Amino acid sequence: MKRFLIICLMAGFISQHSFSQENFRVMFYNVENLFDTEKEPGKNDGEFQPTSKKYWNKKKYLLKLSNIAKVITAVGEWKIPALVGMCEVENDKVMRDLCQFSPLKAQGYKYIITNCDDRRGIDVALLYQPDQFKLLEQRAYKVRFASPQKVTRDILHATGIVRSRDTIDVFVCHYPSRIGGEKASEPGRVRVSEVLREQVERLHQVRRKAHIIIMGDFNDEPSNKSISNTLKAREYSGEKLPDSYGLQLFNLFYTYEKQDGKGSHKYRGHWGMLDQMIVSERLLNPASNMKLVPQSARIFSEDFLLTDDKSGGGKRPKRTFFGMKYEAGFSDHLPIYADFSVYLPR
Repeated sequence: MKRFLIICLMAGFISQHSFSQENFRVMFYNVENLFDTEKEPGKNDGEFQPTSKKYWNKKKYLLKLSNIAKVITAVGEWKIPALVGMCEVENDKVMRDLCQFSPLKAQGYKYIITNCDDRRGIDVALLYQPDQFKLLEQRAYKVRFASPQKVTRDILHATGIVRSRDTIDVFVCHYPSRIGGEKASEPGRVRVSEVLREQVERLHQVRRKAHIIIMGDFNDEPSNKSISNTLKAREYSGEKLPDSYGLQLFNLFYTYEKQDGKGSHKYRGHWGMLDQMIVSERLLNPASNMKLVPQSARIFSEDFLLTDDKSGGGKRPKRTFFGMKYEAGFSDHLPIYADFSVYLPR
């Protein structure tokens, strides 16, 4: 009888705590050239027009929206992601169409987006579920270079409250590309990291135990200078961290760089880990009401996102266009995601 009572009490304890938390999935996706079919004044978007060589028409555009919606839904599995960072979206209209005229409409997403000086007219954006993330404030940080002719995408910063009543800060980034060579283009990415690190440190002065999530296409590997040295995002190997007031950033995708045949982007037969998610130490602390689910950082690489890589061997992401060939696919990047436990107040 005594043993029976102990078992009942333990079951009640487990049940009580299992219902006091929920999963909070965060996703990032470089959607590769999500352009509408209209000419945007002052932007170099002529490649994606009905009269262009790619014959980018309404049918192809709507299929692209539907494909992106399919990926987001698939990443969510039983529950759609609470947050979805995105880059290579053209403008506000594209995000509105994605939320209102694709299968994503049924999910009730809201969004915010930058208005960058990028010459091609591409921006970064954040989709969010308003019942899981109450948006308080949004900002965009421009990155200035020594040469006024050099421009890049803004850094998007969203502040919101999750259901544990904790405030979290989310940064979405799209660093300068490697056009011109990795080393020659590296200073541009280092400069973006300087701006981002400065904003993170300012935030830390306001909230000493800040919950920070940084995600994006960094066009660099986790061990490269811009990420490991300038941003100071170190490898996270699952160790238990003390409850401190320090500002340490941990890269959840550092280990993927070390694994052959793993990555979010494939170039000339080689997989690279250009898409990453970085978090502050507070989100790795067992005492936090919102914290990372161990070993939940993943690359989403389901078969429907891949096709045969005839030149590099193995598989590669199935793109909308491969060169000038229309593949009716998704993107040249694979999405990434991580899960967080959010403990609900009683």
